[in-house]
Amino acid sequence: MAETKLLMWAGILCCLIWNGFAQQGGSDCIKANAKSCGECIQAGPNCGWCKKTDFLQEGEPTSARCDDLAALKSKGCPMKDIEDPRGSKQVLEDREVTNRKIGAAEKLKPEAITQIQPQKLVLKLRVGEPQTFSLKFKRAEDYPIDLYYLMDLSYSMKDDLENVKSLGTALMLEMEKITSDFRIGFGSFVEKTVMPYISTTPAKLRNPCTGDQNCTSPFSYKNVLSLTSEGNKFNELVGKQHISGNLDSPEGGFDAIMQVAVCGEQIGWRNVTRLLVFSTDAGFHFAGDGKLGGIVLPNDGKCHLENNMYTMSHYYDYPSIAHLVQKLSENNIQTIFAVTEEFQAVYKELKNLIPKSAVGTLSSNSSNVIQLIIDAYNSLSSEVILENSKLPKGVTISYKSFCKNGVNDTQEDGRKCSNISIGDEVKFEINVTANECPKKGQNETIKIKPLGFTEEVEIHLQFICECQCQSEGEPNSPACHEGNGTFECGACRCNEGRIGRLCECSTDEVNSEDMDAYCRRENSTEICSNNGECICGQCVCKKRENTNEVYSGKYCECDNFNCDRSNGLICGGNGICKCRVCECFPNFTGSACDCSLDTFPCMASNGQICNGRGTCECGTCNCTDPKFQGPTCEMCQTCLGVCAEHKDCVQCRAFDKGEKKETCSQECMHFNMTRVESRDKLPQPGQPDPLSHCKEKDVDDCWFYFTYSVNSNGEANVHVVETPECPSGPDIIPIVAGVVAGIVLIGLALLLIWKLLMIIHDRREFAKFEKEKMNAKWDTGENPIYKSAVTTVVNPKYEGK
Repeated sequence: MAETKLLMWAGILCCLIWNGFAQQGGSDCIKANAKSCGECIQAGPNCGWCKKTDFLQEGEPTSARCDDLAALKSKGCPMKDIEDPRGSKQVLEDREVTNRKIGAAEKLKPEAITQIQPQKLVLKLRVGEPQTFSLKFKRAEDYPIDLYYLMDLSYSMKDDLENVKSLGTALMLEMEKITSDFRIGFGSFVEKTVMPYISTTPAKLRNPCTGDQNCTSPFSYKNVLSLTSEGNKFNELVGKQHISGNLDSPEGGFDAIMQVAVCGEQIGWRNVTRLLVFSTDAGFHFAGDGKLGGIVLPNDGKCHLENNMYTMSHYYDYPSIAHLVQKLSENNIQTIFAVTEEFQAVYKELKNLIPKSAVGTLSSNSSNVIQLIIDAYNSLSSEVILENSKLPKGVTISYKSFCKNGVNDTQEDGRKCSNISIGDEVKFEINVTANECPKKGQNETIKIKPLGFTEEVEIHLQFICECQCQSEGEPNSPACHEGNGTFECGACRCNEGRIGRLCECSTDEVNSEDMDAYCRRENSTEICSNNGECICGQCVCKKRENTNEVYSGKYCECDNFNCDRSNGLICGGNGICKCRVCECFPNFTGSACDCSLDTFPCMASNGQICNGRGTCECGTCNCTDPKFQGPTCEMCQTCLGVCAEHKDCVQCRAFDKGEKKETCSQECMHFNMTRVESRDKLPQPGQPDPLSHCKEKDVDDCWFYFTYSVNSNGEANVHVVETPECPSGPDIIPIVAGVVAGIVLIGLALLLIWKLLMIIHDRREFAKFEKEKMNAKWDTGENPIYKSAVTTVVNPKYEGK
């Protein structure tokens, strides 16, 4: 017993010494604190386990064997002693995709045609390490097609039925261009056979139509013709069908689709391309609508056909859209909604919810139904979308597509390729990753298939959760303290009741039900505060990747990196973190040492802390006077200046006048006043106390000068010049004389200017007159236009005698 206890305390001492030998390897491997090789390889894809027996130094814990590969090599672990199992893939079935032409001599069975490769493989997955494989898809030419035509036989589809009666042979001829193996079937639906969907009066049950119309009794769904390659038989049986009727506008088509999907034996579906053509000119009822007829049981998704008639429409509610999507997908059925223009919008929304479905516009009498089916089939078959079964917990899958014309996609778009023609080959790259090991390590199987196709890839998942060396372990090994454990992968896995690195401790050696109790704080369930290992009742703290960060304390309850932070730094960079509490440097305080005791940032320009208007807290002023603000409480938008603030008090105390003359003794005794003879005697800048020089006017318009200062004791001192500077009064007589003289001089100047202008004007007019006079061409003594009224005649014979 004494020897055992000695070994126990030696182990504890070694573990404590380990603080100086912390590993510097990969963080994920170290943080895992792995106790075995299996735990180590699950910590990450880069983690390895050193199984070398003498790898650990004295005092190192078993978890030090787990590190990244480079760190293990640097610590002296040979590669042959490093356990680092890797994942792998193995293809079990890899048939080539089928290459053949339509009309070829060979006639293959549907199960002999291959469109997807590989078909089966095994993936061995290690946690965090993805396994990748390629999947090839090729649309085979001349691939068999099963088409089931499901038709609404309510009264509004009467004219459509006439055109569908010859659909069989006509569609056979068209489909021969696509495939040599084509089968067609026919089914019809109306509505649930209960009120208020149909009239349940005896007469209406026999003939739901009015007038002379001969209609068949209402029914929910009827399988008229199972899938057959005889087009004439289709025409014959469909030709015998009659229209029925119901009361409300939406029809019970969802009941019919569900039965077509799940009743594979009665319908005759093969493992080939399955097409369901849903033809109607009305909307649809879905889950919940059955309550109108008192039907509350949800649809069970099972086949209920007796004599090709759906017998449980009155018992089960309509299926939901999600339920239909599930069943159509499970049975690889691609749906074509052939509906009239009026309900295009409704069924296009439904198409968005049902993968691998298409919508076509049906003419009022279904005359275009063949071309509609051909176009919809080409649309559906030109796109391949991969779908996987439910994944096991912790397993993820990703896709990358390599489509035609170099189009590549990832994420959700990586699941599909579009615009694929018959004979085209596309590839997908698929990554499968395990993020954790299953609890029991059991194998799992997942399947991947293209939507609407029956072929699938079967993937068996095997998880690597333990190392190979575990199987080579030595039970009851002498290396584990007298055979108290199994020696595997270079370390001891202790037997029940034994603990310690070498299984050197027994739970019976301490007076406690649980030896871990020595490693728990009072009122706590955490062992070593979840920050260390309890080895033989003693906590050995974990080491962190950053060697500057350490756990400490009896229960590893302390650390030096979980203190309060400021500006992104522990303790603001102004202290030391000790046991999650900051010890601040001098002149700093606060939980994060972010509060400075230095008052210099609070010093105002006048030398006062916060301008005497606040308190300095953590190097920032907290202004107590609400009028003041700013970093040093010096900003005041509504305050007078120092000079204006003290003007009235200085005036009343120094000169006994002003607005505060009557209240001077009550309001103006807060400063010490000193009179000086002149302005030169006032204190000048440069003295220790902040100083303000002031020049203000008193009530007599005289200027008076003073200074205002506050000493370090907070006392205000005012020095004032005892004699104000008053301006002398004006001399009235010279001012009046000057004004009168100015007025007279201005008047004389204006008269002279006027006289000068008149002289200039007269001279210009006279000169103009003289010029016109010189230019005259007639005698100045006679008017040139004057003519005398007297005419004088001289007698030539008169000689004056």
